[in-house]
Amino acid sequence: MSESFDGTPVREIDKKRKLWRNIFLLNLCVSLLLVGIFWLPAKLDQVASFLNSPSVNVPGEGKMAEKPVVEEEAPAPKAPSNMLTTMVTTVNASSEKEYVYFDFSSGKPVRILDASSLEWDLAFRRGKVISNGGASSKLGNAGLIDLGVIEFGTVTEVPMDNYSVDVAAKTETENPVLLKWYNYNYFTHKLTAKKNSYAVRTANGKYAKFQFLSFYCDNKEAGCIKIRYVYQDSGSNSFLKTGGAFATTSTASSSPETTNPS
Repeated sequence: MSESFDGTPVREIDKKRKLWRNIFLLNLCVSLLLVGIFWLPAKLDQVASFLNSPSVNVPGEGKMAEKPVVEEEAPAPKAPSNMLTTMVTTVNASSEKEYVYFDFSSGKPVRILDASSLEWDLAFRRGKVISNGGASSKLGNAGLIDLGVIEFGTVTEVPMDNYSVDVAAKTETENPVLLKWYNYNYFTHKLTAKKNSYAVRTANGKYAKFQFLSFYCDNKEAGCIKIRYVYQDSGSNSFLKTGGAFATTSTASSSPETTNPS
């Protein structure tokens, strides 16, 4: 068997080189896999959002990009002064096993013995939200419509029909409207509520509108879902009345606290 200059057999040197080469290739593959899982999706999403932005002016082939024209922004629409009271409430749904059932008419969570009752409208469990209708309930008539990104205060009425009810998934029920009510950050692993507003048909056929505000408790624990909403108890799909107010509530309060807007 031939030897190298330092006396080490050539075959042993070849084995060591092959081992180090395999280790290097393995580390390279693992690094590329981690980049593909965590970094690449977020970057692709950022690039897509940037290219789809109305402020992006991408020239075509052989064309010069036009000089941007500065336009004055239109003032944001104002909420009508005769809107029904807007409430803000926080539901502690940090449990990973148990749903917290929420009733729009009372503005707070309720304890129920039977999920088929009409005593609740939405149920929260961490980031999952279901409604009292369809596959989740035998008697409830609740449903949801995604109104899109719209100024919450300007929604003066909601549709009366075409609400999406809960459907049966592989292991449990879900409402397709609320599957993606948040954005997920792959770097921080944090959820951020989208700015969409939602129309609600309640379990007993009345109407409300609501918007998610946040997902985290004061101690940074996940699962404290903060929403603002307007509930119409008359059965009308309109949220207008004479006068207007803004209120803030929490699940710790026995009744909603109302304050006038500034």
